[in-house]
Amino acid sequence: MTLQEIKQAVDAGNRVHWSNAGYVVTRDRLGQYLIRFKKNGSTIGLTNRDGTRLNGKPDEFFIADSTEALQ
Repeated sequence: MTLQEIKQAVDAGNRVHWSNAGYVVTRDRLGQYLIRFKKNGSTIGLTNRDGTRLNGKPDEFFIADSTEALQ
């Protein structure tokens, strides 16, 4: 997924993951897109500081299937 696709999916209410289902992409109240590890809450930015490069490979991001979204 591209950076724009990830942001659009999160904004549309889809659950977006990075690498595996343990990592969830969220948007905080300041409008920052973050990658959060569900088990311990550890969080990093979706991109580098200037917002030009994903913190992960584009093909490692995916939208959860509908059965997981219900959990």
